[in-house]
Amino acid sequence: MTACIVGWSHTPFGKHENEDVESLIVQAARGALEDSGLEAKDIDEIFVGHCNAGFSRQEFTASLALQADDAFRFVPATRVENACATGSAAIHQGINSIEAKRARFVLVVGVEKMTDTRGPAIGENLLRASYVKEEADIEGGFAGVFGTIAENYFQRHGDQSDALAKIAAKNHKNGARNPLAQIQKDLGYDFCRNVSDKNPLVAGGPLKRTDCSLVSDGAAAVILSDVESALAMEKAVIFRAAVHVNDFLPMSRRDILLFDGCEKAWGKALSASGLTLDDLDFVETHDCFTIAELLEYEAMGLTKRGEGARAIHEGWTEMDGKLPINPSGGLKSKGHPIGATGVSMHVLSAKQLTGTAGGIQVKDAKMAGIFNMGGTAVANFCSILEPLR
Repeated sequence: MTACIVGWSHTPFGKHENEDVESLIVQAARGALEDSGLEAKDIDEIFVGHCNAGFSRQEFTASLALQADDAFRFVPATRVENACATGSAAIHQGINSIEAKRARFVLVVGVEKMTDTRGPAIGENLLRASYVKEEADIEGGFAGVFGTIAENYFQRHGDQSDALAKIAAKNHKNGARNPLAQIQKDLGYDFCRNVSDKNPLVAGGPLKRTDCSLVSDGAAAVILSDVESALAMEKAVIFRAAVHVNDFLPMSRRDILLFDGCEKAWGKALSASGLTLDDLDFVETHDCFTIAELLEYEAMGLTKRGEGARAIHEGWTEMDGKLPINPSGGLKSKGHPIGATGVSMHVLSAKQLTGTAGGIQVKDAKMAGIFNMGGTAVANFCSILEPLR
């Protein structure tokens, strides 16, 4: 690979009552510039990851990045959308520009403002990332979709409610140490495991509120550069691999319990990097629902099929385990502003690799894996990062 991350920024995730899409983009863009030591005039291209799907009246958002600095005027800016993988898709477009030698420095901003939308409309908006001909009538939106996946998994491999509760508890325990997280509270296993007024079942399936990611506002940004430029920068993290694969949109065309697109993306990324899963020090993965994280354990090769629960029961994915997963708290605790999520994963992984992750720091982290997906493992993005030097 020939692209590096040389600067980053990240707003807190949560409910930003006094912010809109524009102000979040501006805040993240200015922060990334400052962090990189570059000026707006140094940026050759801009990509804005913004899913929207009805969350914001402002649909055409690419040029809002120009509001961050007048020197951005006339810099090409493009909005990128790929469901919940929007942020990673925007990063990949930046990588493509650098590898094609159209740009030396690229600004990528991921953003979403979701909390102004009412609950029923949120579900309708998110279901636009499903195959609407077959899946739009599933009760409960994507919670219903993943609830159905969980039910099918339980039928095939036994009730895994204990494992899902442990995944939720792990991610909330991690998120409690992350000052950028939406929920900075260790909820504990018992709360996540038991149905209660504060943790009800959702969408008529086996998933509880603690199994579901959050409705969030927020933004994150990175500055990408070529390697030659990065070598002169104060800090740099290089892409050892960056892979994107897409699977069929209809779940009816796949065995949805296999997450084949996730498996393919991980396989290609590890092969391209010359690594195995054992070489990674941590992973940030797409836990939109706890059942998704469990399936991703299996798809990435951490366990055999049907044995994903073993990874959480035996502590492999805890902060002190053999492969910490979601040290940030994941989407479950950190939050899930859709367009910002993939960029956030890369920002927090870069902080880990430069030893600047604070309370969520994985000791001696030198190799990071990232998996970000759109839809039900439809758009699958996998990155492997390491320090440039």
